[in-house]
Amino acid sequence: MQCRLCSASALVSVLDLGATPPCEKFLTAQELDQPEPTFPLHLRICENCLLLQIPALITPAETFTEYAYFSSFSDSWVQHAKLFVEEATHRLGLDSGSFLIEVASNDGYLLQHAVAAGIPCLGIEPSVNVGAAAREKGVPTETAFLDEEVAARVLAEHGPADLVVANNVYAHIPDLLGFTRSLRVLLADDGWLCIEVHHALNLVALGQFDTIYHEHFQYYTVLSAQRALATAGLTVVDVELLPTHGGSLRIWARPEAVAEPGERVENVLRLEAEAGLHDVAGYLALRPRAESVRQELLRFLLQAKADGKTVVGYGAPGKGNTLLNYCGIRTDLLAYTVDRNPYKHGRFTPGTRIPIHPPERIDQDRPDVVLVLPWNLEAELTAQLRPVTDRGGEIVYPLPTLHHAERPAK
Repeated sequence: MQCRLCSASALVSVLDLGATPPCEKFLTAQELDQPEPTFPLHLRICENCLLLQIPALITPAETFTEYAYFSSFSDSWVQHAKLFVEEATHRLGLDSGSFLIEVASNDGYLLQHAVAAGIPCLGIEPSVNVGAAAREKGVPTETAFLDEEVAARVLAEHGPADLVVANNVYAHIPDLLGFTRSLRVLLADDGWLCIEVHHALNLVALGQFDTIYHEHFQYYTVLSAQRALATAGLTVVDVELLPTHGGSLRIWARPEAVAEPGERVENVLRLEAEAGLHDVAGYLALRPRAESVRQELLRFLLQAKADGKTVVGYGAPGKGNTLLNYCGIRTDLLAYTVDRNPYKHGRFTPGTRIPIHPPERIDQDRPDVVLVLPWNLEAELTAQLRPVTDRGGEIVYPLPTLHHAERPAK
């Protein structure tokens, strides 16, 4: 394996999660008796440029042509996107004469707010089924995987964008250099690029190993993001630390001819250096933290089983499937899970074969314990699951350490 940013071959093992199936390949009942392919899930760090990465064993086309994840099923995520559009509109002075592009625009969760504000926009979304949902909302959406050819065509048809948004996609691209050049092609010479991506600082410091899965090819600090964006002549000028996805970066970048890094960039770089992430050794703390989470969760589930408690899951996110497979959790410890996304109903989690039902199943069965797999949405989901605690049930979150939800105030 060579580093996909600098082509160095000096890669150091950080965490080997074994071999797992693709995290969004939910199984139908008819597939349960068929072979299920698995792929190594091994996180490494480049000694040369410090890009944290896994081998590119699954192509984006295999994952994203038809996709199980619809952003709009999270109310808090839709609100997060709405607030971003409002803030970006104010910050950049966007109006009816501007042009906004979102790459990997999913089901229109973000661009619907630009449409409502009268800002011309275009989504570029590779998943056929998800892009169709965006168009039903009135969001102009092109079904395509962004590459340099697609970027050149979009530029020719629509002109350069004042703002290009690439939220939660910069980690999903194995051709990191080509994709970064494509972003630059879309952007006006005085334009802005905004990227949201999970912060590798939180991944390592808080042991968030379940954010590692095959569709995430690399994991960024501000330092490694700076180096990646610089390959296409883009300079990081501002950084915001966000609570989303367990701790994310919002990176603002501009063409280098008009850009100078701001104070917040230096502040976050300092935080990363203090955490040891400007050196290979700092990343090696992830393995013992991941092992501790696994052991603690298994002890809890085995004790619940011994006590005769019924334990079910809430949510079927990609990160949940990394957690379930790494911990070896099957239906003997987690009877089923539920999810708001109808696409997943009647299917089974990859690898662990746990059935997925609509959320109403929890109200019918009244289990003793609900294990929440999308732990990053704790505030939202604790409120949604209030009937569980009102009747004396337990709501449990596995990360950053195993803990019970606080009962919401009446």
